Amino acid sequence: MRRSIQFLTIMLFLFSGVHMVNAAEKEERQWQDESMYYIMVDRFMNGDSENDSNIDTKNPKAYHGGDIKGVIEQLDYIKEMGFTSIILSPIMENEEGGFHGFWINDYRAVEENFGTIEDAERLVKEAHERDIKVVFDIVVTHTSPNHPWVQENSGWYTGSQETTGGLSSLPQLDTDNREVQEYFTETAKWWIQQTNVDGFHLQGTPGDSFVESFSTSLSEVKEDVLIMTKGTSNVEGGDNVSYTLPDYSTEAAEAFQSPDNELGNFSESDNMKNHYIDMPLTDRLTRLAVEEGENPVTRWKLALTHLFTYPGIPVTVYGTELPLDEGKEMENGQMMSFKGGNAEVGQIVEKLNSVRQEFPALARGSYKELYNDNGMTLYERQLEDQTLVVAINNSSQTRSAELTHLPDDQQLRGLMQDGLIHQSEDGSYRVGMDRETSDIFVVEENQGWNWLFIGFVGGVLLLFVIAIIALSIKSKRNAGN
Repeated sequence: MRRSIQFLTIMLFLFSGVHMVNAAEKEERQWQDESMYYIMVDRFMNGDSENDSNIDTKNPKAYHGGDIKGVIEQLDYIKEMGFTSIILSPIMENEEGGFHGFWINDYRAVEENFGTIEDAERLVKEAHERDIKVVFDIVVTHTSPNHPWVQENSGWYTGSQETTGGLSSLPQLDTDNREVQEYFTETAKWWIQQTNVDGFHLQGTPGDSFVESFSTSLSEVKEDVLIMTKGTSNVEGGDNVSYTLPDYSTEAAEAFQSPDNELGNFSESDNMKNHYIDMPLTDRLTRLAVEEGENPVTRWKLALTHLFTYPGIPVTVYGTELPLDEGKEMENGQMMSFKGGNAEVGQIVEKLNSVRQEFPALARGSYKELYNDNGMTLYERQLEDQTLVVAINNSSQTRSAELTHLPDDQQLRGLMQDGLIHQSEDGSYRVGMDRETSDIFVVEENQGWNWLFIGFVGGVLLLFVIAIIALSIKSKRNAGN
């Protein structure tokens, strides 16, 4: 009896998890398939006490102890969340007090508070062993105020200063200067040779000539190297360049910080672009939601659904899974907590990463807006025979929308909430969503009732009933003796 129950239970589990999906076949992994996790090294994890001489956790403008070894220790944690790449804030040698990494003094040395070049090499190696790619931040538009170039190579500067937040008053480099371009290209090659890093995230907004020269030259050294940068132009031969989607962070944060805000349809939908909601030097969505008197967990569920399903490479800033509450200034960065936080947000991150990896249409497919009104948004991602519909109800009321373009005799199966939508008698598909909820639906052939599955459920229940009756009879007999 016990073996029969175990067998049927196993079969029940297997059948309940199997869905017939005509998914597009997965091809060799490309950069557009990545899901990235941005790490501010100093505020992530302290893995080496030997470089803690300058830390002061009570001073928001001081080093707090995070280092490269700390990142290595948490690679499994990052892997478990489903991320396939990490971006590290600048690890180059900084001027005193440059805990954030943006006051660089030496581009070809590791900041001693973060570790050594050997640590950086080991990080890349261990990440690759877990099938995680590594991208280094590199600041190319400014230097620290006391950098030797200020005196020795004054022609490398524009004469102006950076004006953005914590980067204000920093001398601005002329990225159109050929010598500046050559220096950074050779520096990036040095980092590739020393660590085998997979790509670079250019901090600042360098000119097109810089990006073209930088990306072309590095491709000759490492064919699949990734270059991430801000800007709106596509450079010649820039297949390995991922531009940050303009205004996405600002518009998405404004839309999702409170209900009843309409999400605009962004003018560009390129699967190789990258996009953030939280970014360095911006208020976290958690902070914006709290200021609006909203539950940040609810807000993040909606925002993350959009982040992971909109065309482009999603970048999630460390601590989103908790979620951390920070202001825009660098010194507001909090130390990561690996023991606290809200489990719901972490679970939604894991689920979205899993869905994105399972359905290539979310990474490579076309994009089409289907409905956008008063906070309710529906859009379609399609690749070959794979079609998904994303529904986000950023409204304070239950909303619905009718889809009339889908073929007959289909069903929409929810991947986040396990809902199921069948075709109505008038031929449409009515997508109804509770207030402040979202789901991703895979469009598939109508499978009707799964009688095999129902039969197994009935069989298991019947066996349990029989087992309980048998145990009851046996118990009574024992009591009678």
